Amino acid sequence: MRSDIVTPSNERIDPSSVPGWGIDADPQNDPTYPYRIRDTDPGSRADWERPPLQSEGPEILQSIEHIRRPAVFGTANPPRGLSGMLRRAAFRWSESNWLHWLLLMGADRLNVVEGIAEDIGRGIVPNLPAEMGVRAEWRHNKKGFAIKAATAFAVAGGLVLLLRRKGSDTAARRGRGL
Repeated sequence: MRSDIVTPSNERIDPSSVPGWGIDADPQNDPTYPYRIRDTDPGSRADWERPPLQSEGPEILQSIEHIRRPAVFGTANPPRGLSGMLRRAAFRWSESNWLHWLLLMGADRLNVVEGIAEDIGRGIVPNLPAEMGVRAEWRHNKKGFAIKAATAFAVAGGLVLLLRRKGSDTAARRGRGL
């Protein structure tokens, strides 16, 4: 057992004073004995071989915490474009770092925009209200829908006013020869 455990407030604690600390340290007191694979038992499943790894096709991003990939992994949506660059950057950081997760969330949002641009590039106009579940929101959460709609209109109105104001300022500067 370790005796140099440090709490978030940088106080040292004695592990023997913590109830249940090191309860699994004694192998003779192992409640999972019948289920655990034992190397010493003849005929145990400890000699099983790892299944062959799935062949790699597209690029697979892997956490820096893991030495090897699992036997099977998903390849449905390989990283690509600007969102793929963000994902690659995210996997340079540990999963315990908030930047890792922040970059992945940003990549998800950017991937949505890339998907819409890709649809428009193919000549497909996406039905954004249907994809965002507006009908279900209206049916099951009218108050929440009204709040979201009012917020969206307020933000859009503010942007329009800001752009108009900026446009009139630019025109006034041109008139003064600035």
